[in-house]
Amino acid sequence: MASKTVQTVFVVLGAIGLILVITCCALPEWAVGHYDYMEAHAGLWKICVKQRTGLQVCRPFESIAVEVPLLHASRALIVISCILGILSLLLLFFGSDFTPCVQNQDTKTKMILAAGLGLMLTGLLVIIPVNWEANAPVWVWEVRMGACIYIGYLTGLMLIPTGVLLCCFGRPGSSSLGEIVSCLSNRV
Repeated sequence: MASKTVQTVFVVLGAIGLILVITCCALPEWAVGHYDYMEAHAGLWKICVKQRTGLQVCRPFESIAVEVPLLHASRALIVISCILGILSLLLLFFGSDFTPCVQNQDTKTKMILAAGLGLMLTGLLVIIPVNWEANAPVWVWEVRMGACIYIGYLTGLMLIPTGVLLCCFGRPGSSSLGEIVSCLSNRV
């Protein structure tokens, strides 16, 4: 693997990506709808309705008699993405040269490659439900995409290249930029 500075950059990018995935999972900002005097914010777990008076009421989807297509699949993919992101970040952190947890260089290389693959999958698993929601048909109200859609796209588009570069840097003996460019051109 390359220098400790490059490894630190990958750990920071992985941590930022994980924070964004958790944000995307937790916030009720997947869809925002307006209707007369109300504004509704829907997420994966709950829907919040805010009236012009300032009163805001949040309820879980299970307590509302509304069926949202692909909701359970989106929840599952985002939760799996969170778990995979945590595991990948742990592998990356403990497999890096700046932590003395693993002494065997071959094991460190395998840990870093597994972390890179995990980060790529984390990004892909975030983009899939975000894309479903962004392209879902709208039947009622004036509904627009919420902030989590943009956060999800940004997260996926950040984590996938991070994982690819991490896999290229994680190869034994790859430390220069020229080797990384040749690695990327060989994969295309």
